[in-house]
Amino acid sequence: MPAAIFVAIAALLLAGCAGPSLKDDIVRQEPTFAQPPAQQGLLWEIADGVMREHGADASGLRLLDGNYDALAARLALIDGAVSSLDIQTYLWYPDHSGRLILVRAILAAERGVDVRLIVDDLLTIGQDQLLSELDRWPNVEVRLFNPWKDRSALARGGEFIAQMERLNTRMHDKLLIADGNAAVIGGRNIGDHYFGLSHDYNFHDLDVLGFGHIARQSNEMFDHFWNSEWVVSADNLNVEPDPEYVRQGWATLQQDVREAPELQSFSAEARDWTRAAADFAGNLHIGTSLIVYDETTEEAISQNLAAGLFDFLNLANEELLVTNAYIIPGQPAIDIISEMTGRGVKVRILTNSLASHDVPAVNSHYRDWRDDFINAGAELYELRADAAIKPLVDVPPVEGGFVGLHTKAVVIDREYVFIGSMNLDPRSVAINTEAGAIVRSPGLAAELAAVMDRDMAPESAWQVLLDEQGKPYWVNSEETVYTQPARSGSQRVMDKIFKVVPKEQY
Repeated sequence: MPAAIFVAIAALLLAGCAGPSLKDDIVRQEPTFAQPPAQQGLLWEIADGVMREHGADASGLRLLDGNYDALAARLALIDGAVSSLDIQTYLWYPDHSGRLILVRAILAAERGVDVRLIVDDLLTIGQDQLLSELDRWPNVEVRLFNPWKDRSALARGGEFIAQMERLNTRMHDKLLIADGNAAVIGGRNIGDHYFGLSHDYNFHDLDVLGFGHIARQSNEMFDHFWNSEWVVSADNLNVEPDPEYVRQGWATLQQDVREAPELQSFSAEARDWTRAAADFAGNLHIGTSLIVYDETTEEAISQNLAAGLFDFLNLANEELLVTNAYIIPGQPAIDIISEMTGRGVKVRILTNSLASHDVPAVNSHYRDWRDDFINAGAELYELRADAAIKPLVDVPPVEGGFVGLHTKAVVIDREYVFIGSMNLDPRSVAINTEAGAIVRSPGLAAELAAVMDRDMAPESAWQVLLDEQGKPYWVNSEETVYTQPARSGSQRVMDKIFKVVPKEQY
């Protein structure tokens, strides 16, 4: 999410509390790799059933559209794991959902599951003791992507300015793998906004849950990052063990999860998912998959996902559906759309409106491209902040202030699907690492196309059209407006101010 970069910079420059550092001599761990897929447990039973019936290269797939299902699926994989649990994420907030997932991961480790965690170091300010103690926990290993050497907020700010090119590169991937048999990959970070538990606003987002071959492929991606030169073990944090911190912190963490009203839809303890597993097994789309991701080299990031994704779009012969939260195109993207529509491909695109945006700065650089999309032949839609899909976005008893869009997904000819972390903006194309799953599955594609049709409906989105003078206007089920929808006047002011910030940073 682009906003996180600027939140981090502000925190770094404004705060000044002292803090620890990485050790002077960084110890690089010997390469280690994922365990072989478990051959017992609920997750193995589902994966084994899919692969025995449909072949070793097959996966059983399910969309995680609603936020309740997205969090419940992650808990099911964590609770159902019998041998290994790997979690890779850009952001892991210390909020309700962040604590809940952490508690369940620790409980998995306590029953003997080997837990590996990779977290981007962007927003770990003040969390060094926690990260260090987690890394010391039996059966848990923690590694940080592209960490700051100086850990205090003020020192981080200075280091960022001095080494902006390196520290501006962040790991935007999101991945969870259990037992080498099941995986979740998509757009959701670990935090309340992504699981419908924030009172301010909640995201409409998307992941795919897969059993079988897709989990084996995900293991390869995780191992690539786990053993990367860009990743450092939390054992290198210059923090002394604190048994009392662990004792009190673990008790408080569990109590917070048990007592939080926001979490009343979820069990505070690990649960038996046998019935849910039967539901998963009976409602899977069968397909083949390819996990695609930007790879790390010793000195740089190999930015290959963007080029591969644009090649993927060229498979379209009849229809291209795109939902992407943060779009700042260039002329080559407009030319691709024009070429597609010129040969008869129907192109429909959904992104955020200014009203639904959590990052008005992105809208500042997107807004001038609206007419280009439409003139290239695409249908353009923007999510409403009061979208009719809000009941899928908020998880009771929480009711967020507005709906924002965080999905990154593509459907081609109702046969091929991409679901991942990559925004269509300069930061995703040229700075961050990104990942996703390309899937061939008519069943999954048809379901995702139906979701996109629903989201583009006038009850949930504005269609952007051009008047006779070529100026945009917005139409939904209730009204037509001639100024871009916004939640407030201050949002419109921010939209103008952020125009001066280089678009390459979004």
